Amino acid sequence: MNMQADTATLRQLDQSHHLHPFTDFHDYAAQGGRIMSKAEHIYIYDSDGNKMLDGMSGLWCCNLGYSQKSIIDAVYQQMQELPYYNNFFKCSNQPAVELAKALVDVTPSQFNHVFFTNSGSEANDTNIRFVHRYFDLLDKPEKKLIISRKNAYHGSTIAAASLGGMSAMHKQARGLDYVHHINQPHWFEVGADEDPDTFGLRVARELEAKIDELGEDKVAAFIAEPVQGAGGVIIPPDSYWPEVQRICNERDILLILDEVICGFGRTGKWFGSETYDLKPDLMTFAKAVTNGYMPLGGVMVGDRVAEVMLASGGEFAHGLTYSGHPASCAAGLETLRILRESNIIDTAANEIAPHFQSRLQELEDHPIVGQVRGKGMFAAVELVSDKASRERLAPESEGAVFCRDTANRNGLMVRQTGDAMITAPPLVCSIEEIDILVDKLRIALDETASHYGIK
Repeated sequence: MNMQADTATLRQLDQSHHLHPFTDFHDYAAQGGRIMSKAEHIYIYDSDGNKMLDGMSGLWCCNLGYSQKSIIDAVYQQMQELPYYNNFFKCSNQPAVELAKALVDVTPSQFNHVFFTNSGSEANDTNIRFVHRYFDLLDKPEKKLIISRKNAYHGSTIAAASLGGMSAMHKQARGLDYVHHINQPHWFEVGADEDPDTFGLRVARELEAKIDELGEDKVAAFIAEPVQGAGGVIIPPDSYWPEVQRICNERDILLILDEVICGFGRTGKWFGSETYDLKPDLMTFAKAVTNGYMPLGGVMVGDRVAEVMLASGGEFAHGLTYSGHPASCAAGLETLRILRESNIIDTAANEIAPHFQSRLQELEDHPIVGQVRGKGMFAAVELVSDKASRERLAPESEGAVFCRDTANRNGLMVRQTGDAMITAPPLVCSIEEIDILVDKLRIALDETASHYGIK
Protein backbone atom coordinates (compact mmCIF):
# COMPACT_ATOMS: atom_id res chain seq x y z
CA MET A 1 0.00 0.00 0.00
CA ASN A 2 1.35 3.41 -0.99
CA MET A 3 1.01 5.53 2.14
CA GLN A 4 2.11 8.62 0.19
CA ALA A 5 -0.84 8.62 -2.21
CA ASP A 6 -2.61 11.96 -2.06
CA THR A 7 -6.32 12.35 -1.41
CA ALA A 8 -7.17 13.48 -4.94
CA THR A 9 -5.50 10.40 -6.45
CA LEU A 10 -7.21 8.05 -4.00
CA ARG A 11 -10.61 9.59 -4.66
CA GLN A 12 -10.14 9.29 -8.40
CA LEU A 13 -9.15 5.64 -8.13
CA ASP A 14 -11.99 4.98 -5.72
CA GLN A 15 -14.57 6.54 -8.04
CA SER A 16 -13.15 4.71 -11.05
CA HIS A 17 -12.83 1.19 -9.69
CA HIS A 18 -14.47 0.66 -6.29
CA LEU A 19 -18.13 -0.30 -6.08
CA HIS A 20 -19.47 0.48 -2.60
CA PRO A 21 -22.18 -1.26 -0.55
CA PHE A 22 -25.68 0.26 -0.49
CA THR A 23 -24.58 3.04 -2.83
CA ASP A 24 -25.90 4.66 -6.00
CA PHE A 25 -23.00 3.72 -8.29
CA HIS A 26 -23.78 6.48 -10.81
CA ASP A 27 -23.89 9.14 -8.13
CA TYR A 28 -20.74 7.93 -6.39
CA ALA A 29 -18.79 7.82 -9.63
CA ALA A 30 -19.68 11.47 -10.11
CA GLN A 31 -19.43 12.77 -6.54
CA GLY A 32 -17.03 10.45 -4.72
CA GLY A 33 -16.70 10.31 -0.95
CA ARG A 34 -14.34 10.41 2.00
CA ILE A 35 -11.13 8.42 2.24
CA MET A 36 -10.80 7.35 5.86
CA SER A 37 -7.19 7.19 6.96
CA LYS A 38 -6.86 6.95 10.74
CA ALA A 39 -8.78 6.19 13.92
CA GLU A 40 -8.18 6.48 17.67
CA HIS A 41 -10.43 6.03 20.71
CA ILE A 42 -13.88 7.11 19.39
CA TYR A 43 -12.60 9.39 16.62
CA ILE A 44 -12.04 8.80 12.92
CA TYR A 45 -10.03 10.92 10.49
CA ASP A 46 -10.23 11.29 6.76
CA SER A 47 -7.28 11.81 4.42
CA ASP A 48 -7.83 15.59 4.51
CA GLY A 49 -7.25 15.57 8.26
CA ASN A 50 -10.89 16.13 9.25
CA LYS A 51 -11.68 14.68 12.68
CA MET A 52 -15.08 13.12 13.38
CA LEU A 53 -16.63 11.71 16.51
CA ASP A 54 -17.80 8.26 15.43
CA GLY A 55 -21.39 8.09 16.61
CA MET A 56 -21.92 4.75 14.82
CA SER A 57 -19.07 2.61 16.26
CA GLY A 58 -17.92 1.95 12.71
CA LEU A 59 -20.97 0.01 11.56
CA TRP A 60 -22.36 -0.95 14.97
CA CYS A 61 -19.22 -2.98 15.65
CA CYS A 62 -16.41 -1.05 17.38
CA ASN A 63 -17.99 -1.13 20.84
CA LEU A 64 -14.55 -0.70 22.41
CA GLY A 65 -13.42 2.06 20.06
CA TYR A 66 -10.30 2.15 17.95
CA SER A 67 -7.42 2.07 20.41
CA GLN A 68 -7.47 -1.53 21.62
CA LYS A 69 -3.84 -2.38 20.91
CA SER A 70 -4.07 -5.75 22.64
CA ILE A 71 -6.52 -6.97 19.98
CA ILE A 72 -4.10 -5.90 17.26
CA ASP A 73 -1.25 -7.65 19.07
CA ALA A 74 -3.29 -10.84 19.42
CA VAL A 75 -3.98 -10.90 15.67
CA TYR A 76 -0.32 -10.17 14.86
CA GLN A 77 0.91 -12.95 17.12
CA GLN A 78 -1.54 -15.43 15.66
CA MET A 79 -0.60 -14.48 12.09
CA GLN A 80 3.00 -15.33 12.94
CA GLU A 81 2.12 -18.76 14.30
CA LEU A 82 -0.76 -20.01 12.16
CA PRO A 83 -2.06 -17.39 9.72
CA TYR A 84 -4.65 -19.75 8.28
CA TYR A 85 -5.97 -23.25 8.23
CA ASN A 86 -9.47 -24.53 7.56
CA ASN A 87 -11.77 -26.38 9.93
CA PHE A 88 -12.80 -29.03 7.41
CA PHE A 89 -11.52 -32.63 7.38
CA LYS A 90 -11.60 -33.10 11.16
CA CYS A 91 -9.19 -30.20 11.73
CA SER A 92 -9.39 -27.29 14.17
CA ASN A 93 -7.15 -24.59 15.62
CA GLN A 94 -6.50 -23.31 19.14
CA PRO A 95 -8.10 -19.82 18.81
CA ALA A 96 -11.30 -21.29 17.35
CA VAL A 97 -11.51 -23.90 20.11
CA GLU A 98 -10.88 -21.35 22.86
CA LEU A 99 -13.27 -18.78 21.38
CA ALA A 100 -16.04 -21.38 21.14
CA LYS A 101 -15.68 -22.02 24.87
CA ALA A 102 -15.45 -18.30 25.66
CA LEU A 103 -18.67 -17.64 23.75
CA VAL A 104 -20.43 -20.45 25.58
CA ASP A 105 -19.32 -18.84 28.84
CA VAL A 106 -20.81 -15.40 28.06
CA THR A 107 -24.01 -16.38 26.23
CA PRO A 108 -27.23 -17.62 27.89
CA SER A 109 -27.10 -21.08 29.46
CA GLN A 110 -28.92 -22.95 26.68
CA PHE A 111 -26.01 -22.31 24.31
CA ASN A 112 -23.20 -24.84 24.41
CA HIS A 113 -22.24 -24.99 20.74
CA VAL A 114 -21.19 -22.49 18.09
CA PHE A 115 -20.81 -22.56 14.30
CA PHE A 116 -18.41 -19.92 12.98
CA THR A 117 -18.94 -17.81 9.86
CA ASN A 118 -17.38 -14.60 8.56
CA SER A 119 -20.37 -12.31 8.90
CA GLY A 120 -23.90 -11.93 10.16
CA SER A 121 -25.25 -12.52 6.64
CA GLU A 122 -23.50 -15.89 6.44
CA ALA A 123 -24.63 -16.72 9.96
CA ASN A 124 -28.26 -16.16 9.04
CA ASP A 125 -27.81 -18.31 5.92
CA THR A 126 -26.47 -20.93 8.33
CA ASN A 127 -29.51 -20.55 10.57
CA ILE A 128 -31.72 -21.62 7.68
CA ARG A 129 -29.61 -24.75 7.26
CA PHE A 130 -29.84 -25.54 10.98
CA VAL A 131 -33.60 -25.04 11.04
CA HIS A 132 -34.26 -27.28 8.05
CA ARG A 133 -31.81 -29.96 9.16
CA TYR A 134 -33.29 -30.01 12.65
CA PHE A 135 -36.84 -30.66 11.51
CA ASP A 136 -35.70 -33.16 8.89
CA LEU A 137 -34.02 -35.16 11.65
CA LEU A 138 -37.24 -35.00 13.68
CA ASP A 139 -39.03 -36.49 10.67
CA LYS A 140 -40.91 -33.26 10.03
CA PRO A 141 -39.61 -32.40 6.57
CA GLU A 142 -42.66 -30.28 5.80
CA LYS A 143 -41.63 -27.70 8.44
CA LYS A 144 -39.66 -25.39 6.19
CA LEU A 145 -41.34 -21.99 6.39
CA ILE A 146 -39.72 -19.13 8.26
CA ILE A 147 -41.49 -15.98 9.45
CA SER A 148 -39.70 -12.66 9.74
CA ARG A 149 -40.72 -8.99 9.98
CA LYS A 150 -41.08 -6.16 7.52
CA ASN A 151 -38.23 -3.65 7.66
CA ALA A 152 -35.99 -6.17 9.44
CA TYR A 153 -32.36 -6.46 8.41
CA HIS A 154 -30.67 -9.87 8.52
CA GLY A 155 -27.90 -9.42 5.97
CA SER A 156 -27.28 -8.94 2.27
CA THR A 157 -26.84 -12.38 0.74
CA ILE A 158 -29.86 -13.65 -1.17
CA ALA A 159 -30.92 -15.86 1.73
CA ALA A 160 -30.25 -13.28 4.44
CA ALA A 161 -31.95 -10.52 2.46
CA SER A 162 -34.95 -12.80 2.03
CA LEU A 163 -35.09 -13.25 5.79
CA GLY A 164 -34.93 -9.48 6.12
CA GLY A 165 -37.93 -7.39 5.28
CA MET A 166 -36.52 -4.42 3.40
CA SER A 167 -38.48 -3.84 0.23
CA ALA A 168 -35.64 -2.17 -1.68
CA MET A 169 -33.53 -5.29 -1.29
CA HIS A 170 -36.38 -7.58 -2.28
CA LYS A 171 -36.93 -5.61 -5.49
CA GLN A 172 -33.41 -6.33 -6.71
CA ALA A 173 -33.33 -10.10 -6.28
CA ARG A 174 -35.82 -12.92 -6.27
CA GLY A 175 -35.93 -14.14 -2.71
CA LEU A 176 -36.73 -17.43 -1.03
CA ASP A 177 -40.34 -18.51 -1.37
CA TYR A 178 -40.42 -20.10 2.09
CA VAL A 179 -39.89 -16.83 3.98
CA HIS A 180 -42.96 -14.82 5.03
CA HIS A 181 -43.21 -11.46 6.80
CA ILE A 182 -45.40 -9.83 9.41
CA ASN A 183 -45.47 -6.22 10.60
CA GLN A 184 -42.75 -4.70 12.74
CA PRO A 185 -43.48 -3.35 16.25
CA HIS A 186 -42.93 0.27 15.19
CA TRP A 187 -45.35 2.17 17.40
CA PHE A 188 -44.43 5.66 16.14
CA GLU A 189 -44.83 4.66 12.49
CA VAL A 190 -48.07 2.70 12.53
CA GLY A 191 -49.48 2.39 16.04
CA ALA A 192 -49.30 5.81 17.61
CA ASP A 193 -53.08 6.10 18.03
CA GLU A 194 -52.99 3.01 20.27
CA ASP A 195 -51.70 2.45 23.76
CA PRO A 196 -48.15 1.07 23.28
CA ASP A 197 -48.82 -2.17 25.18
CA THR A 198 -52.05 -2.78 23.27
CA PHE A 199 -50.17 -2.17 20.03
CA GLY A 200 -47.35 -4.49 21.09
CA LEU A 201 -49.74 -7.36 21.80
CA ARG A 202 -51.61 -6.83 18.55
CA VAL A 203 -48.46 -6.90 16.44
CA ALA A 204 -47.03 -9.87 18.34
CA ARG A 205 -50.23 -11.81 17.70
CA GLU A 206 -49.75 -11.29 13.97
CA LEU A 207 -47.16 -14.04 14.37
CA GLU A 208 -49.79 -16.43 15.67
CA ALA A 209 -52.20 -15.44 12.91
CA LYS A 210 -49.53 -16.04 10.28
CA ILE A 211 -48.73 -19.46 11.77
CA ASP A 212 -52.44 -20.35 11.57
CA GLU A 213 -52.60 -19.07 7.98
CA LEU A 214 -49.57 -21.05 6.81
CA GLY A 215 -50.10 -24.10 9.05
CA GLU A 216 -48.23 -24.92 12.24
CA ASP A 217 -47.09 -28.17 10.65
CA LYS A 218 -45.27 -26.12 7.98
CA VAL A 219 -43.83 -23.21 9.98
CA ALA A 220 -40.37 -23.89 11.37
CA ALA A 221 -39.03 -20.67 12.86
CA PHE A 222 -39.44 -16.99 13.61
CA ILE A 223 -36.40 -14.72 13.22
CA ALA A 224 -36.07 -11.22 14.63
CA GLU A 225 -33.67 -8.69 16.09
CA PRO A 226 -34.34 -7.88 19.77
CA VAL A 227 -34.20 -4.25 18.65
CA GLN A 228 -34.30 -3.57 14.91
CA GLY A 229 -31.06 -1.73 14.31
CA ALA A 230 -30.68 -0.94 10.63
CA GLY A 231 -34.45 -0.61 10.36
CA GLY A 232 -34.32 2.47 12.56
CA VAL A 233 -33.65 1.39 16.17
CA ILE A 234 -37.22 0.14 16.60
CA ILE A 235 -37.82 -0.37 20.32
CA PRO A 236 -40.69 -2.85 20.82
CA PRO A 237 -43.34 -2.09 23.47
CA ASP A 238 -42.88 -4.01 26.71
CA SER A 239 -45.80 -6.28 25.85
CA TYR A 240 -44.31 -7.48 22.58
CA TRP A 241 -41.55 -9.95 23.35
CA PRO A 242 -43.26 -11.96 26.14
CA GLU A 243 -46.13 -12.64 23.77
CA VAL A 244 -43.81 -13.68 20.94
CA GLN A 245 -41.96 -16.05 23.28
CA ARG A 246 -45.27 -17.56 24.41
CA ILE A 247 -46.37 -18.15 20.83
CA CYS A 248 -43.11 -19.81 19.81
CA ASN A 249 -43.14 -22.04 22.90
CA GLU A 250 -46.74 -23.15 22.41
CA ARG A 251 -46.63 -23.60 18.65
CA ASP A 252 -43.43 -25.66 18.14
CA ILE A 253 -41.65 -22.76 16.46
CA LEU A 254 -37.90 -22.20 16.79
CA LEU A 255 -37.01 -18.68 17.92
CA ILE A 256 -33.98 -17.18 16.17
CA LEU A 257 -32.62 -13.94 17.60
CA ASP A 258 -30.32 -11.91 15.39
CA GLU A 259 -27.93 -10.28 17.87
CA VAL A 260 -25.47 -8.91 15.31
CA ILE A 261 -26.19 -5.33 16.39
CA CYS A 262 -27.61 -5.86 19.87
CA GLY A 263 -24.94 -8.27 21.09
CA PHE A 264 -21.90 -7.65 23.27
CA GLY A 265 -23.29 -4.85 25.38
CA ARG A 266 -25.26 -2.57 23.08
CA THR A 267 -28.60 -2.99 24.91
CA GLY A 268 -27.13 -2.75 28.41
CA LYS A 269 -26.54 -6.46 28.93
CA TRP A 270 -24.31 -8.87 27.06
CA PHE A 271 -27.17 -9.74 24.70
CA GLY A 272 -30.56 -8.37 23.78
CA SER A 273 -32.13 -11.72 24.70
CA GLU A 274 -31.09 -11.04 28.30
CA THR A 275 -32.43 -7.49 28.18
CA TYR A 276 -35.84 -8.82 27.12
CA ASP A 277 -35.71 -12.10 29.09
CA LEU A 278 -35.96 -14.28 25.99
CA LYS A 279 -34.78 -17.84 25.38
CA PRO A 280 -33.86 -18.22 21.71
CA ASP A 281 -33.04 -21.55 20.12
CA LEU A 282 -30.50 -20.03 17.71
CA MET A 283 -28.64 -16.75 18.07
CA THR A 284 -26.74 -14.84 15.38
CA PHE A 285 -23.63 -12.87 16.30
CA ALA A 286 -20.98 -10.88 14.40
CA LYS A 287 -19.63 -7.29 14.35
CA ALA A 288 -18.68 -6.49 17.97
CA VAL A 289 -17.40 -10.02 18.68
CA THR A 290 -14.00 -8.84 17.35
CA ASN A 291 -14.68 -5.14 18.00
CA GLY A 292 -14.86 -4.88 14.21
CA TYR A 293 -11.11 -5.43 13.88
CA MET A 294 -11.44 -8.74 11.97
CA PRO A 295 -14.33 -10.36 10.08
CA LEU A 296 -16.11 -12.95 12.21
CA GLY A 297 -19.67 -14.11 12.75
CA GLY A 298 -21.48 -17.19 13.81
CA VAL A 299 -24.48 -18.98 15.24
CA MET A 300 -24.90 -19.97 18.85
CA VAL A 301 -26.81 -23.24 18.67
CA GLY A 302 -29.14 -23.95 21.56
CA ASP A 303 -29.30 -27.33 23.24
CA ARG A 304 -32.75 -28.04 21.77
CA VAL A 305 -31.26 -28.02 18.26
CA ALA A 306 -27.75 -29.23 19.01
CA GLU A 307 -28.83 -32.34 20.92
CA VAL A 308 -30.95 -33.58 18.02
CA MET A 309 -28.17 -33.01 15.51
CA LEU A 310 -25.51 -34.60 17.70
CA ALA A 311 -27.66 -37.63 18.47
CA SER A 312 -28.78 -38.29 14.92
CA GLY A 313 -25.50 -38.30 13.07
CA GLY A 314 -25.12 -37.63 9.38
CA GLU A 315 -23.17 -34.87 7.68
CA PHE A 316 -24.20 -31.24 8.09
CA ALA A 317 -23.56 -30.28 4.48
CA HIS A 318 -22.56 -26.69 5.02
CA GLY A 319 -19.28 -24.88 5.56
CA LEU A 320 -17.11 -21.88 4.80
CA THR A 321 -13.46 -21.62 3.83
CA TYR A 322 -12.74 -19.08 6.55
CA SER A 323 -15.02 -20.47 9.24
CA GLY A 324 -13.12 -20.26 12.53
CA HIS A 325 -10.25 -18.34 10.94
CA PRO A 326 -7.44 -18.39 13.52
CA ALA A 327 -6.60 -14.68 13.31
CA SER A 328 -10.24 -13.62 13.53
CA CYS A 329 -10.80 -15.94 16.48
CA ALA A 330 -7.72 -14.52 18.19
CA ALA A 331 -9.30 -11.06 17.82
CA GLY A 332 -12.55 -12.41 19.25
CA LEU A 333 -10.82 -13.98 22.24
CA GLU A 334 -9.07 -10.75 23.15
CA THR A 335 -12.24 -8.71 22.66
CA LEU A 336 -14.17 -10.97 25.03
CA ARG A 337 -11.33 -10.82 27.55
CA ILE A 338 -11.46 -7.02 27.55
CA LEU A 339 -15.26 -6.99 27.89
CA ARG A 340 -15.16 -9.45 30.81
CA GLU A 341 -12.22 -8.01 32.74
CA SER A 342 -12.88 -4.30 32.25
CA ASN A 343 -16.54 -4.30 33.27
CA ILE A 344 -17.20 -1.97 30.33
CA ILE A 345 -20.69 -3.35 29.63
CA ASP A 346 -21.89 -2.63 33.17
CA THR A 347 -20.21 0.78 33.25
CA ALA A 348 -21.81 1.76 29.96
CA ALA A 349 -25.21 0.45 31.07
CA ASN A 350 -25.20 2.13 34.47
CA GLU A 351 -23.31 5.36 33.85
CA ILE A 352 -22.93 6.27 30.19
CA ALA A 353 -26.20 4.99 28.66
CA PRO A 354 -28.53 6.79 31.12
CA HIS A 355 -26.78 10.08 30.36
CA PHE A 356 -26.84 9.33 26.63
CA GLN A 357 -30.57 8.61 26.62
CA SER A 358 -31.34 11.57 28.90
CA ARG A 359 -29.45 14.03 26.72
CA LEU A 360 -31.09 12.70 23.58
CA GLN A 361 -34.53 13.09 25.14
CA GLU A 362 -33.80 16.82 25.33
CA LEU A 363 -34.00 16.86 21.53
CA GLU A 364 -37.73 16.08 21.63
CA ASP A 365 -38.33 19.81 22.09
CA HIS A 366 -36.79 20.48 18.69
CA PRO A 367 -39.32 21.62 16.05
CA ILE A 368 -38.39 18.86 13.56
CA VAL A 369 -38.10 15.97 16.06
CA GLY A 370 -41.17 13.75 16.28
CA GLN A 371 -39.77 11.09 18.58
CA VAL A 372 -36.56 10.08 20.32
CA ARG A 373 -36.33 6.37 21.09
CA GLY A 374 -33.45 4.35 22.40
CA LYS A 375 -32.14 1.47 24.46
CA GLY A 376 -28.75 1.25 26.10
CA MET A 377 -26.14 2.66 23.76
CA PHE A 378 -28.15 3.22 20.61
CA ALA A 379 -31.01 5.48 19.63
CA ALA A 380 -33.01 7.06 16.83
CA VAL A 381 -34.24 10.62 16.35
CA GLU A 382 -37.28 10.66 14.07
CA LEU A 383 -37.63 13.75 11.87
CA VAL A 384 -40.97 15.36 11.02
CA SER A 385 -42.22 18.62 9.58
CA ASP A 386 -45.21 18.67 11.94
CA LYS A 387 -45.22 17.05 15.38
CA ALA A 388 -49.00 16.65 15.61
CA SER A 389 -49.59 15.00 12.24
CA ARG A 390 -46.16 13.31 12.10
CA GLU A 391 -45.82 14.43 8.51
CA ARG A 392 -42.38 13.65 7.16
CA LEU A 393 -39.85 16.41 6.77
CA ALA A 394 -39.28 15.80 3.06
CA PRO A 395 -40.07 13.16 0.41
CA GLU A 396 -37.82 10.11 -0.01
CA SER A 397 -36.13 10.76 3.34
CA GLU A 398 -34.32 13.75 1.85
CA GLY A 399 -34.58 15.67 5.13
CA ALA A 400 -32.80 12.98 7.12
CA VAL A 401 -30.13 12.65 4.42
CA PHE A 402 -29.55 16.41 4.60
CA CYS A 403 -29.30 16.22 8.40
CA ARG A 404 -26.83 13.32 8.21
CA ASP A 405 -24.61 15.12 5.72
CA THR A 406 -24.74 18.26 7.83
CA ALA A 407 -23.71 16.34 10.94
CA ASN A 408 -20.87 14.72 9.00
CA ARG A 409 -19.57 18.11 7.83
CA ASN A 410 -19.65 19.32 11.43
CA GLY A 411 -17.56 16.44 12.71
CA LEU A 412 -20.15 13.86 13.75
CA MET A 413 -20.58 10.49 12.07
CA VAL A 414 -24.21 9.40 12.37
CA ARG A 415 -26.43 7.40 10.08
CA GLN A 416 -29.74 8.06 8.36
CA THR A 417 -32.32 5.30 8.13
CA GLY A 418 -35.62 6.27 6.57
CA ASP A 419 -36.57 9.54 8.27
CA ALA A 420 -34.56 8.84 11.40
CA MET A 421 -31.11 9.86 12.54
CA ILE A 422 -29.37 6.84 14.06
CA THR A 423 -26.56 6.90 16.58
CA ALA A 424 -24.75 4.04 18.32
CA PRO A 425 -21.53 5.34 19.88
CA PRO A 426 -18.83 3.12 21.37
CA LEU A 427 -19.41 1.86 24.90
CA VAL A 428 -16.12 3.50 25.93
CA CYS A 429 -17.43 7.05 25.46
CA SER A 430 -17.09 9.42 28.38
CA ILE A 431 -19.92 11.59 29.71
CA GLU A 432 -18.21 14.59 28.14
CA GLU A 433 -18.01 12.88 24.75
CA ILE A 434 -21.71 12.01 24.89
CA ASP A 435 -22.39 15.71 25.47
CA ILE A 436 -20.32 16.60 22.42
CA LEU A 437 -22.22 14.05 20.33
CA VAL A 438 -25.65 15.35 21.33
CA ASP A 439 -24.62 18.99 20.96
CA LYS A 440 -23.32 18.34 17.45
CA LEU A 441 -26.51 16.49 16.57
CA ARG A 442 -28.60 19.44 17.76
CA ILE A 443 -26.58 21.78 15.56
CA ALA A 444 -27.31 19.50 12.58
CA LEU A 445 -31.01 19.54 13.47
CA ASP A 446 -30.95 23.34 13.68
CA GLU A 447 -29.36 23.65 10.26
CA THR A 448 -31.81 21.15 8.80
CA ALA A 449 -34.81 23.00 10.23
CA SER A 450 -33.48 26.27 8.82
CA HIS A 451 -32.94 24.65 5.41
CA TYR A 452 -36.60 23.60 5.31
CA GLY A 453 -37.90 26.88 6.72
CA ILE A 454 -39.13 25.44 10.02
CA LYS A 455 -38.80 27.46 13.24
